[in-house]
Amino acid sequence: MMIRSWLDKARWDKAPTLKDLTGFLYLLGGEDPKALGRLLNEHALPWQKASLLKQERDLLSFAGKKGPVWIVRQKKSPPAVSHQGLLEDSPYTYFRDTVGALVPSFKLQQLAQLSVEFSGTSREQQLGAFTGLEIASYHFRDLQDEKPLKGLPVLWVRVNRGQVDRGIVAQARARGGAVNLARHLVNLPPNELHPASYATLARALKAPGLSVEVWDAKRLAKEGMNLHLAVGRGAENQPCLVRLRWRPPGAKGGRKPVALVGKGITFDTGGLDIKPSSAMRLMKKDMGGSACVLGVMQWAAAVRYPAPLDAYLALAENAVDAAAFRPSDIVRARNGARVEIDNTDAEGRLVLADALDVAVTRKGDDEPDVVIDVATLTGAIKVALGADVAGLFSNDDALADSLSLAGQSAGDLSWRMPLVERYWPSLNSPFADFKNSADGFGGAITAALFLSRFVRNKSWAHLDIYAWSDKGLGAVSAGGGSGQGVQALIEWLEAR
Repeated sequence: MMIRSWLDKARWDKAPTLKDLTGFLYLLGGEDPKALGRLLNEHALPWQKASLLKQERDLLSFAGKKGPVWIVRQKKSPPAVSHQGLLEDSPYTYFRDTVGALVPSFKLQQLAQLSVEFSGTSREQQLGAFTGLEIASYHFRDLQDEKPLKGLPVLWVRVNRGQVDRGIVAQARARGGAVNLARHLVNLPPNELHPASYATLARALKAPGLSVEVWDAKRLAKEGMNLHLAVGRGAENQPCLVRLRWRPPGAKGGRKPVALVGKGITFDTGGLDIKPSSAMRLMKKDMGGSACVLGVMQWAAAVRYPAPLDAYLALAENAVDAAAFRPSDIVRARNGARVEIDNTDAEGRLVLADALDVAVTRKGDDEPDVVIDVATLTGAIKVALGADVAGLFSNDDALADSLSLAGQSAGDLSWRMPLVERYWPSLNSPFADFKNSADGFGGAITAALFLSRFVRNKSWAHLDIYAWSDKGLGAVSAGGGSGQGVQALIEWLEAR
């Protein structure tokens, strides 16, 4: 499913005609008094100029001679004072969120066109600015009303001074489009997005080198994916696994694929261990991990990512029905482990467990060297880290470090959490190999420990995400799906 792109409609090189209301957006790579003075001479009224020159703010906005003006400059950032800089804004992040946050103002002022010009900016800053524009162009209701770019001005990208590589715009379009796809999937209501319709949307993602296969309930049973089947047993729309395979056309062999596994619970009632209504309100977002993974696969096809990727979307609805699985059921996983169901609301780890086993047991050229799963897995991680920082668990220190650095660069943060093996006995069962949940503290850790039993010693990381923004912030200018995890994984893949 393609989200209409604002950047695709950008016009280049020439200055816009001023017969229609025009806004001017200038992006300065740092504190440049000469560039600022030039811009103020061109746009500011005499009584405005002296006041604006005294401003210490990084963002200046005023109504100028030709129309509204915004000047964004990133002054020299203070050195990181803690956390090895892993929670600081990168230049990409600053420009993405500062520029993206301006888009509602462009709409409010009903601009017909917007001139965008860079001066002294780095490639990272330019990528951030364009990605911010693309992400902020998304609006769920406008898209549903088939008016995807409603109220947005025509973009004019000026390259006569600060040179802009058109390739950066294409990359920003791919990044922003991937984030917005993930956001839109999360925002869709659960009566529209269920396992069957989700699989149809995934099939529609077509590109040379990308193949999509759907395993229905019969195939899941044949594969021994009984945990996955158990979770979806009570729903009208049966569970399925969507497998996407990216093999870049013309690429030489030899590189092992990265496998991405996404939790895709399209709605989570909690099952027979039913949630209270207040906790169920946002459970359409429980497929946010799979949305992240599908967004990354769309990006890979758009930029023709030069290495192989595989994705596994574990789709099911956790519903209440006479056929629903029960607490104290014992179910055999695909890897042979017998799992006692301690809590039907700990269902995400069950679908992930079987999907992880599919991913790690691929053979030959399809055998992955790294497996990363993404999931809205536990409320405990939100309590620990808040909504904007993902919990990162891994059995590989180098992998964890590289993911943390990628998240900081991309403004899509994560924090390494411990896999405390001494907590594993809390999942012991007198009737099966282990249970699917434990009482007490450390819920995010015990959930990650459960998943670790299904990766067969592969290099593995698990991102426990929230996937939702309760209110607009930065480039994500409206509340709803946030696309969490997409930019971090793209940054990490680009660095490999």
